[in-house]
Amino acid sequence: MCTRRHATSMRLKTFVAATLVLGAATLINGGCSRGPAAVRQPVIDPAGSGREALARYDIDGNGVIAGVELDAAPALKAALVRLDTDKDGGISAAEVAERVRAWKAMLTGLASVRCHVTLDGKPLAGARVVLEPEPFLGTSIKPATGETNAFGDVSPSVAPEDLPDPSLPGGVHFGLYRVRITKQSNGRETLPARYNSETSLGQEISYDDPGMINNDIRFKLESRP
Repeated sequence: MCTRRHATSMRLKTFVAATLVLGAATLINGGCSRGPAAVRQPVIDPAGSGREALARYDIDGNGVIAGVELDAAPALKAALVRLDTDKDGGISAAEVAERVRAWKAMLTGLASVRCHVTLDGKPLAGARVVLEPEPFLGTSIKPATGETNAFGDVSPSVAPEDLPDPSLPGGVHFGLYRVRITKQSNGRETLPARYNSETSLGQEISYDDPGMINNDIRFKLESRP
């Protein structure tokens, strides 16, 4: 009898252990099939992104995006301190590729982002904020949008149709973005073009960006021409 009880106990322990291992594997790989679909990281080719970035912005062909070339690439300019690993003041194809690999290592499909927008030092309500991904990153990274509340705060998100499951909360893919901020009144744009149609605003979405660390990405706009 003791032998039978021992054998039954061992079988039960084995079953429980196997169930726990299977459950853990299910969570790591995207959750239970009955729950919401997992948010997978966007597919980005590191080396290809580096080549495309230089093809687009390296006007003088010297192998780095630097100086006035960065003015045409506000997203790269905003992230220069993290992209420029050799501290030569420019961004190479290898440095872009290295940054893409850094995002991949963070193992995040979508990140929650909080932005704060002010105009002449005061919160800007009712402004539309668009995070427009750099084309050289490919088509997997989707734009994120949102509208500021009365306090000038907004949490941009990819569109619901770009989520694997509509029940999931929104968020933003890791990447480099041009930022366009608009504020309409009577069908006319009230903000200077440098914040929208000819934007000079850029932002990197990544866990090591200071604004992300503080959960407070700030855009300080001015109404002056």
